[in-house]
Amino acid sequence: MASQSTPRRYFDNAATSFPKPPGVARAVADYFEHVHASAGRGAYREALDSQRILENCRAAVRTLFRCGPQDHVIFGLNGTDALNLAIKSVLRPGDHVVTTVMDHNSVLRPLSALEAQLGVRWTAVPVDPETTRLDPAELHRAIRPETRLVIVNHASNVTGVLQPIEAVADICAARRVLLLVDAAQSAGHVPLDFGALRIDLLACPGHKGLLGPLGTGLLLIRAGVEGHMRTVREGGTGSESEHPTQPDSLPDRFEAGSHNAPGVAGLLAAVQWILEHGLEALRAHELDLCTRMAAGLESIPGLRWYGPRDPQQRVGVFSVRLEGVDPPLLSALLESRYQVLTRSGLHCAPLAHRTIGTLDAGGTTRFSVGPFTTAADVDAALDALREIARENSIAALSSPANPRACSVSP
Repeated sequence: MASQSTPRRYFDNAATSFPKPPGVARAVADYFEHVHASAGRGAYREALDSQRILENCRAAVRTLFRCGPQDHVIFGLNGTDALNLAIKSVLRPGDHVVTTVMDHNSVLRPLSALEAQLGVRWTAVPVDPETTRLDPAELHRAIRPETRLVIVNHASNVTGVLQPIEAVADICAARRVLLLVDAAQSAGHVPLDFGALRIDLLACPGHKGLLGPLGTGLLLIRAGVEGHMRTVREGGTGSESEHPTQPDSLPDRFEAGSHNAPGVAGLLAAVQWILEHGLEALRAHELDLCTRMAAGLESIPGLRWYGPRDPQQRVGVFSVRLEGVDPPLLSALLESRYQVLTRSGLHCAPLAHRTIGTLDAGGTTRFSVGPFTTAADVDAALDALREIARENSIAALSSPANPRACSVSP
């Protein structure tokens, strides 16, 4: 049982990372104190400083993702915004899309809207129900002559599974179909070589694995792919203002309106921190935590967890169900008794939960780690789960008429 001095242990990095590197808050504060201007909206020093922040962040992102010199980095409001831009700029009436059942509503809902508005059709390819890993051959069979776009969730926000993105990219290149990768849970967690992989579009938020502030997102566009895209939002850019039409030049073509410059300043500091510490080292730390978490979860009676058992095939996202304890109650117990912070529910991924059999049962309780999560944090979370499981088992034995009733309370 936790005391008042028990530290709060954060396990909701899949929603937004915490804590941030110390330079992130300083960069945001410095923007407000010393820059306070909109990039591209003036020739005075502060406006030029704001522009430099944007360009320095683009350069850091290119380095992190190993982009080619002609590839494009577009700033968005968040990962959902970046995905909407990619999806809606590419698709036309009658197009077909192939995605998977592991996708987030940030993909499923735009596709459903385009189905109603434009007659776009889409196929969600099933995955192995145990590992939730995609068989590339299944995706290959789902591609039709009218397929214009394939969308793959690189790392699941429900089971943590990493999909075989290299094989998918090869298939898409061979079939001449555009590939969009949703890297919301992999960017900043695993090395991604955008230049070497045959990925056309990659979207991610800035506030999760990239460790930046909320309100930031990225869309990477392979050089030449912009020719397949149209604008979905138009407005002021500070460039070519004599024309009432959106500029053709990038990034202005896809960045209408003033930027979230303080957020980008924080994102720049976060990406620089990742580059300084090395993504390979951060991945090694996460793999150690995954190995520790998996071994501990296996030892807890009455607990089921989902996704691949091999740490190399996952990121640090673990969804669990404890027999007889509804997910919201489990999260409440973990916080109130042990100061362990998790997220319970469907995690905006209904088809993923249907695949693992938890859609109609309230979903799961999710633990997700980050670079500042420690082995002690993982051990504390596992100890908390063991204690709740033990108490629940005793309560179930004492209530034979209602063995699924949970007598433990927050």
